[in-house]
Amino acid sequence: MSDSQTTTWRSFSIFNHSLFGWVRRHGDKLWWFHSLYALILGIGIMWLGSRNFAFLRLAIFHLAFIWLSSLLLHRLVNQSRLSPFWAGGIRLVINYLNKNLYQQLLFFILPIYYASATISSRNIGFVALLALSATLSSLDIVYDRHVSARRGWTAIFFAFNLFAIINVMLPVLWSISNLWAMRMSAVLALIGFLTFYYPLSLWRARGIVLIVLVGSLLLSIVELGRPFIPPAPLRLARVEFGREIQRESLQVKSHIAELKPGAPLQVYGLTGIKAPLGLSEKVRHLWYQNGKLVYASSFYRMVGGREEGFRLWTRCTLETVPPRSVLRLDLETEGGQLIGRARLKTGK
Repeated sequence: MSDSQTTTWRSFSIFNHSLFGWVRRHGDKLWWFHSLYALILGIGIMWLGSRNFAFLRLAIFHLAFIWLSSLLLHRLVNQSRLSPFWAGGIRLVINYLNKNLYQQLLFFILPIYYASATISSRNIGFVALLALSATLSSLDIVYDRHVSARRGWTAIFFAFNLFAIINVMLPVLWSISNLWAMRMSAVLALIGFLTFYYPLSLWRARGIVLIVLVGSLLLSIVELGRPFIPPAPLRLARVEFGREIQRESLQVKSHIAELKPGAPLQVYGLTGIKAPLGLSEKVRHLWYQNGKLVYASSFYRMVGGREEGFRLWTRCTLETVPPRSVLRLDLETEGGQLIGRARLKTGK
């Protein structure tokens, strides 16, 4: 090797050493900068998710890659033959890919759940958890050092996100009712949790009993927690109150904007429900006066796909309207999920 080649090689080596040293010193700052970029990108994905459901067709491939690669990662990094350098490199690559897929999926479905949630109800909490999950998938340092590094957190994170994605994907793509979509999503989430948290050695004798107990607990939580989950992709498009209704055209007449204290009152409520084409669901109206249930209608089968939304009307008769009264109309699915609500109050 000539003197000039030797000098060039030394200069290149020094440059590489300096570059890697600078990256090593400022690695955390670079990751936080990347996290900021991922959050900004997530806003764009949310805009897409609020306008087009077609992207959900790719969700199954995203989920399959996350599932298989995460299981493979845990198996690889635990191999004694693998050096710490290669184990760390493999973890870095798989985590990076999985984080990007999580971000695309979670930020996409977030506006769909938000549109189906009711801010004044308990199901807004599920949207908050989903937003937290989407944010965690964008925070590289938090995800790499905590979420993916602990088997328990990895299992919980994957199971929750799997449930949220499948729960909205089934009604949109295959017109499965929200009640059955939730149950099917819960079973898949349970399987996802068990495959991440329990090694194959536990799937025998005593271990199977523990797995059955954990599975029963998780499925019970989902079944009892239906009111806490928005009925995505169903959403309340409009609500109107009036003293009469024209049944042929389903138009409210003599609109009511507020209640007047005094004599008995008969109020009609008309709701418009937005749902994807082909989706069928049973819904009903619940009328409350000052927090007390005064009338629950029968369930009516709703069919999605109408531009103006599926319109459902019922009426409620109040024996008296005390001062400072609040009349509330809730729109609910057969599974007990709140689609939306509206209120009438007495005037000042």
